[in-house]
Amino acid sequence: MSQLAQAALWSLVALPTAAGTLLATSRRAERAAAPVSLAVAAASVVLSVVVAVARPAVAVPFMAGVDFALTVDGLAALLVPMLAVVTLLVLVAAAGEIRRSQARFHGLMLLFAASAALTVTAATLPTLLFAWEIMGAASYALIGFRWRDEDRVSAGLTAFVTTRSADLGLYVAAGAALAGGAGLALAELPHSSPGWRHVIAAGIVAAALGKAAQLPLSFWLSRAMAGPSPVSALLHSAAMVAMGGYLLLRVQPLLAATGWAAPVTMWAGGLTALLLGAVAVAQRDIKQLLAASTAAQLGFVVMAAGAGTVAGGAAHLIAHAATKALLFLAAGAWLTALGTTQLAGLRGVAGRWPLVGWSATAGALALAGIAPLALWATKDAVLAKVLEQSPWLYLVGLAASALSAAYAGKLLVVIWRPLGRRGDRDRVEAGRVTGLQQAPLVILAVGAACAGLLALPPVDAVVARTVGQPGEFHASVVELAVSAVLALAVVLLVARRPAPEPRWALRWLGLEATVRVLIVRPTLRCAEVLARFDDQVLDRGVESVSAGTLRLAAWAGRVDDRWLDRAVERLAAGARQLGQLARRPQTGQLHQYYLQAVVVLLVAVVVLLVWG
Repeated sequence: MSQLAQAALWSLVALPTAAGTLLATSRRAERAAAPVSLAVAAASVVLSVVVAVARPAVAVPFMAGVDFALTVDGLAALLVPMLAVVTLLVLVAAAGEIRRSQARFHGLMLLFAASAALTVTAATLPTLLFAWEIMGAASYALIGFRWRDEDRVSAGLTAFVTTRSADLGLYVAAGAALAGGAGLALAELPHSSPGWRHVIAAGIVAAALGKAAQLPLSFWLSRAMAGPSPVSALLHSAAMVAMGGYLLLRVQPLLAATGWAAPVTMWAGGLTALLLGAVAVAQRDIKQLLAASTAAQLGFVVMAAGAGTVAGGAAHLIAHAATKALLFLAAGAWLTALGTTQLAGLRGVAGRWPLVGWSATAGALALAGIAPLALWATKDAVLAKVLEQSPWLYLVGLAASALSAAYAGKLLVVIWRPLGRRGDRDRVEAGRVTGLQQAPLVILAVGAACAGLLALPPVDAVVARTVGQPGEFHASVVELAVSAVLALAVVLLVARRPAPEPRWALRWLGLEATVRVLIVRPTLRCAEVLARFDDQVLDRGVESVSAGTLRLAAWAGRVDDRWLDRAVERLAAGARQLGQLARRPQTGQLHQYYLQAVVVLLVAVVVLLVWG
């Protein structure tokens, strides 16, 4: 069983990676793309169940003293099946929606899912970095899937660059972990030396907050809506954005060990839940509304990591995955049928497609926190723990809960509002939603309705024991009742009075514009200045040096020709003349050699007499 479980863990990552690579690079797999993709996703569901039950661990040497290691602990055992099931359902819906470039689309989706599975099971920082890089690249390719549209490619680039800038924190954390002496295993990071432990925590928090679209980097989620709806469904529910919150839950002991990272994380999540909740209320596009709500709901997961309730955060993450995948797939179905995601154009769509409408209604009610649906109890499980840490932050979370009821209520009012003009009725009647697009919604609606049981007795005790925090759920009956009444009251209020749409919230707090003013434009101007410096100073300097070198070489050539060569020639001529003089006594006549010897002896005698 152990070897089978280990093989299943490797296959959970390797199978979608291999299939995804083949599909994404093949030009002859259009017809087989969807069946192959669905078969691989279904196999991944089976593999995820096997590894969740057996909880294996595998490793291979990566570099000196560091392994490329995967493990399925209690937290991963909860999330891996969720990821596999959501991926399968999203791919089923995609099979009914994506008609062109299916091989490339399904291949990239499988690679995206494989990177998420690798992230969930990563046991060391190198494994996590490897998964993080693939996930970022796949998200860029999927958001800009319709690459002939420059705006979509630009949106993918914005998301990629923004998250990559935060991802640098992981590299800083890896370097600090090596310097800290505790190794690169995630479980050992809290035991690093005190000074380096702070650097590790700061790097991981920065990377996780960027991936989870928390403030101030939330705006990339708005641009990511340029991708196809199935991409949004997977990216927002169980993959990329969720992985940011998951990472913080995974390193919760490290956050607690630093003393500062836990409260910083809590407040970052609380403020994001509050402010992005306001942003969601103001949106007039359903995908923008859902995107802002994703950042807001992930804020509760981030708060859970800071408050130390891994069980509450995991339950909320699972409940949110089912809810958000459901709502994005419903939005995609309406977009396919009507060609719009504007809320004004979705009036009355719930009545036109009842199955989609009722499923989306279940998702919206769960998102609102209406009892007893999914996000009601999971949200209160987080807030109850936050209350123990900070009453002020609890009030922030409660206000964020009210806002979640407001934006979910706004969506409900629109889709159930009766159609007015004749033209609107004809337009809605002409639309078509395929069976493949509708089938996954039913399963996800059941998940959105029932996932709240994870935070309610007796299932909550099982979840808490699974993640190693027995007795972690603390929400009292009063807190649950207050939350339920608040959510219901806000939904009824929104049904009677339109929700406000302030410009600052409609524009996502001006985050992207602020980043452009504070970071992008100064960076571009700095690049322009450096480019001019390169052109006018460095290039000219190099050109001047090369021109001077050429002139110096020409002068040296002339010196060589005029002086050195002549000197050498004259020296050779002198040597030749000396040779000629030396050859004259060499006559070959013996009597002349005797005469020369006598002369030499006479000269020697004279010299001795004169100087002797």
